[in-house]
Amino acid sequence: MDDMDLPMPDVEIESVSPDELKDRIDAGEDVTLLDTRMESEYDEWKIDGETVESINIPYFEFLDDEVDDDVLAQIPDDREITTLCAKGSSSEYVAATLKERGYDVDHLEDGMNGWARIYERVEVERYDGSGTLYQYQRPSSGCLGYLIVDGGEAAVIDPLRAFTARYLEDTAELGSASPASQARQDADEVGADLQYAIDTHVHADHISGVRALDNEGVDGVIPEAAVDRGVTYADEMTLAADGDEFEVGDATIETVYTPGHTSGMTSYLIDGELLATGDGLFVESVARPDLEEGDEGAEDAARQLYETLQERVLTLPNDTLIGGAHFSDAAEPANDGTYTAPIGQLKEEMDALTMDEDEFVELILSDMPPRPANYEDIIPTNLGQQAADDEEAFELELGPNNCAASQESLAGD
Repeated sequence: MDDMDLPMPDVEIESVSPDELKDRIDAGEDVTLLDTRMESEYDEWKIDGETVESINIPYFEFLDDEVDDDVLAQIPDDREITTLCAKGSSSEYVAATLKERGYDVDHLEDGMNGWARIYERVEVERYDGSGTLYQYQRPSSGCLGYLIVDGGEAAVIDPLRAFTARYLEDTAELGSASPASQARQDADEVGADLQYAIDTHVHADHISGVRALDNEGVDGVIPEAAVDRGVTYADEMTLAADGDEFEVGDATIETVYTPGHTSGMTSYLIDGELLATGDGLFVESVARPDLEEGDEGAEDAARQLYETLQERVLTLPNDTLIGGAHFSDAAEPANDGTYTAPIGQLKEEMDALTMDEDEFVELILSDMPPRPANYEDIIPTNLGQQAADDEEAFELELGPNNCAASQESLAGD
């Protein structure tokens, strides 16, 4: 609907970039959004925030010369309004229509597609291992990734295909700024090399960037335990088995097999400080167990997840940081702005982590959210069983990730 030609009123409309809107929300400004997408799209995926008021009125309500008074009554006329849609066209039309009627209004440049291109890098300040650890955050879908940089080398965990160039650029920039790189300047070895691109599992909500980075000369790493799902490119990758280690400068990334969310789910312990858990454990929830074998296999997967958490994750020191591959609206960031938390804190805050097995299984199966949008295409794409060009891949992953069990039922009081 966003690409259709609409009769634009003869008024000038200012646009706000996705980054500008994000900055306003992060600063705690009151923001009023008028989302002109269809109700079904809006209900599935929208821009939220503590200071965000979001109103949904589909663009077609504004097509008549005389917009219904009941429609206009839903739109505040005492503050600035930002309209948005999928790609930016229909929201610009609605903004112009409202401006003709005296509203203070602008529109979001490139709409939700532009919002989905925001990708932020935040340092994990509580990380006390070798080198510097960063968390990547994609606010549109809650996707998280990790970049460890040390001694002129780097590795990225759970990269997204849409940001392949970003990882290479960040690695070069961060490596150039490091003391080790400064010491190497006389040898013309400024910057860092991205050594590894590592996946925790076969993702169901976004297109992995491991193969794209491997094509750029980075060593692609996938879990050995995931190959049996039908990975078609395993011979081209380094396979990570439980206990395997990858060296990045003086930092060590240890492979920890953590099945449950999927049979191949694998975590990576970064220099003994942070466990990148993929979709096994998040700061506000645990994995959903039904995305590989469906409802029929969900109970067995849930029991496997319970065993994994109790025997492989929660047995780590309480000060070990947990960093998942996702965060939801229920997640609270730490003081450094990252979605990370010590294991000891999660034990105190999440009832699911202290239940017995039967209670745990019953709880996480009782209230699972809808499956991720387009997961039936995303999974085979990540397995290499079907192809998608860059634009198709980007379109597939638009929307919420929904890879966790219900946060409401899992949290403590």
